[in-house]
Amino acid sequence: MCDKNTVFQEKKTINAGGRLLDFSEPKVMGILNITPDSFYQDSRTQTVAAALVKAEKMLSDGAAILDIGAYSSRPGASDIPPGEEQARLLPVIRAIRGQFPGAVLSIDTFRASVAEASIAEGADIINDISGGELDPLMFETIGRLQVPYILMHMRGTPLTMASLTQYDDMFKEIMQYFSSKLAVLNSLNVHDIILDPGFGFAKTADQNLRLLNNLELFKTTGLPVLAGLSRKKTIWQTLGVSSNEALNGTTVLNTVALMKGADLLRVHDVKEATEAIKLVSSLRRSSEDISL
Repeated sequence: MCDKNTVFQEKKTINAGGRLLDFSEPKVMGILNITPDSFYQDSRTQTVAAALVKAEKMLSDGAAILDIGAYSSRPGASDIPPGEEQARLLPVIRAIRGQFPGAVLSIDTFRASVAEASIAEGADIINDISGGELDPLMFETIGRLQVPYILMHMRGTPLTMASLTQYDDMFKEIMQYFSSKLAVLNSLNVHDIILDPGFGFAKTADQNLRLLNNLELFKTTGLPVLAGLSRKKTIWQTLGVSSNEALNGTTVLNTVALMKGADLLRVHDVKEATEAIKLVSSLRRSSEDISL
């Protein structure tokens, strides 16, 4: 389990559109891909009706956040224009907000214009895989809108990131990346921030496992930490299976992430992640009962 003696006081809550997310216990973020080409085929949702069915299932299974994305960020993914991304996203945001008014909606985009349009339609959080690197207007937009921001580490773009895995000191470089980005965001009065170390983004399978094994290091920032391991290549490549067969491996690594201090699990399979959180939380409470 992670060392509780962190450098900064730990931030336990995020204000998402007036809905308070309390990370005293970890939460689940359900992945809703409005794409034809996301790496996990069963996650692809291309109609508003299908998105509503998936949203209802995820919320009933315990998702605290729905993360809606219309741009595939799988390695080697092709670019699509902002207009196409927005055209896929906005009808789904409207429909989910209308049917589930209490749901917390995160939008997986690196484009400031798409982020702004999504917030205007009722979204609550922006989840940016690029940490502001792919759109110089993103940080200014987040500061102006005053919405929570998920800050992820990545190098390059989805098309090039697989070739950018050389680090002199991976942990030092990622922490320096976060430190510089947080300074800019804080100067814009953005403080509701979640950190995502970016499993699978410009990192090899071995680097992803080392990152997971040292996940508690990111808790020293005092910010909630997201673990996005669900059905990724590190799992199915290591096990010699397909992404369709990677649920058990995902649950194993999600459990490790929780033991290492993860506050938010971003997953395709909400029920299983919710169960992992319940078991790990029960285990922690049980260990606190013992006194010698």
